[in-house]
Amino acid sequence: MRMTKFSAALAATAFVLAGAQAAPALAVSATPTPSSRPTPARARADAATPAELVIAGRGTVQMIPDVMRLNVGVEARGQRAGEAFAGVKAAAAKLTQVLRAAAVADADVRTSDLTLSAEYDKYPKVTGYRATQGAEVIVRDLSRADAVIDAVAAVGEEARLSGISFEVSRPAALVRAARAAAFRDAQSRARQYAGLAGRRLGRLVKLEEEGDAPPSRFVMAEKSSISPGHSTLTITVRAVYELL
Repeated sequence: MRMTKFSAALAATAFVLAGAQAAPALAVSATPTPSSRPTPARARADAATPAELVIAGRGTVQMIPDVMRLNVGVEARGQRAGEAFAGVKAAAAKLTQVLRAAAVADADVRTSDLTLSAEYDKYPKVTGYRATQGAEVIVRDLSRADAVIDAVAAVGEEARLSGISFEVSRPAALVRAARAAAFRDAQSRARQYAGLAGRRLGRLVKLEEEGDAPPSRFVMAEKSSISPGHSTLTITVRAVYELL
């Protein structure tokens, strides 16, 4: 059959339209759809990694001082250096005697400094000499604190008292107690949270400590009688446990 020019053009148009409609279908079928399901290997890896619980624990202990330190001294003056030095030696010997009478052991009295200096009216004119001797006194029975201070004052006008402080004789034991309390607190909290989550508490993976060093000295309370006061030591731990 002979095809006219009109029928040939119509056939060509139909072919082009058919090709244009087929192209999107081919493009869609050529694009793969990614799977949202994890691979078996990844699922096994996730199941093998246990969940972790990070928890903090705190332990606090009260620090009650049981030792008092006194910074004491004696002072003497004289027209000559030898006179001032002899005067301060005599005052220091008297101080030692009254401390012994107040039940302070010789081993708890330590000389801290000894000075001898000239005194001037208008330099270089020397008007006399001044000698001093300092000592640190440890009082291990705080019930005798007032008696020891009274004994120092009994030395007379040569006596000097420059400071009082208190401390704990065994701070390491208190640190250990605070650590134990902090660990028990963290473990107790971890068990509670594991139970609330319907899980079992596994092994301890990591443990870190945070805390301040115990104070070495305590300021004396402002009272008429000697009072050591008290302080607290707090240690915080950060624990990481497995959840099973």
